[in-house]
Amino acid sequence: MLVATHSGPFHADDVFAFALLRVFVDPKAEVLRTRDLSKLEGADVVIDVGGEFDPSRKRFDHHQASYRGHRSSAGMVLDWLEDQGRVDPHFAARLRAEWVDHIDAVDTGRATPQPNLPTFVTMVSAIAEIGHDDDTWDLAYHAAVTLTESVLIGLRSAEQKTNEAMTAVATAMNAAREKGDRVLRLDQRYKWKRAYFRLGGASHPSDFVLYPDSDGVRLMAIPPSEDSFAQKRPLPAAWAGLTDAKLSDVVGVPGARFCHKNRFIAVFDTMEAAEQAIDRWNLNHEDAN
Repeated sequence: MLVATHSGPFHADDVFAFALLRVFVDPKAEVLRTRDLSKLEGADVVIDVGGEFDPSRKRFDHHQASYRGHRSSAGMVLDWLEDQGRVDPHFAARLRAEWVDHIDAVDTGRATPQPNLPTFVTMVSAIAEIGHDDDTWDLAYHAAVTLTESVLIGLRSAEQKTNEAMTAVATAMNAAREKGDRVLRLDQRYKWKRAYFRLGGASHPSDFVLYPDSDGVRLMAIPPSEDSFAQKRPLPAAWAGLTDAKLSDVVGVPGARFCHKNRFIAVFDTMEAAEQAIDRWNLNHEDAN
């Protein structure tokens, strides 16, 4: 696939748009950076140049007066990918909310990056400063695209891990509700938090998640919302900041290894030790201290 975009200085929207195409359509897609209309016509996809918005022809420019929308090329390409079934609607909505809406707003003059707050837009702007002629701008553009592809691949991986966790987390939530248990029990480490809140976790009567991990068994306090650093109910105050023998003495169970001072995670050597701590400190029940 040949993708054309404008030559010279670039912005976050055309970088993100091309990276979207590389990640979700053709990882071997090539880019032609030009403003020559005859060369644009021969491209499979044209982004951020050409004066045409026509998804049926894969033309995604927003600079012409006839376009009355609020998208930049990034938002246009994401819309098209969703319409084509290349990006799941839930994931597309998340990309918009966390990345693309801001890129669109800055590129169309509806928002200004905040000083002293690094964003994707400001990082791409910094990379663009490497360029001073067509050759060096092209090199800088490819550097920005490589960075963006890695970000998108990571975001896609996180989404896949969340989807894989849905069944296990739903099963654990149902089991805890049926038993009146405040602890969710998982058979392995999952991308549980995002799945939990997609499944209505904010109103679910659970406070902790317990699962085996590569370095032991983790007992995690559940936050009240996905992005919160608080906890619905923190681990016991007496555990805070303790490790190894001191923690085991306080918990009253051998094999207690670590509890964060902010009381959102404790690590145990074995599942048996973790379950004993839960029972001893009555963490299964709502009225525990």
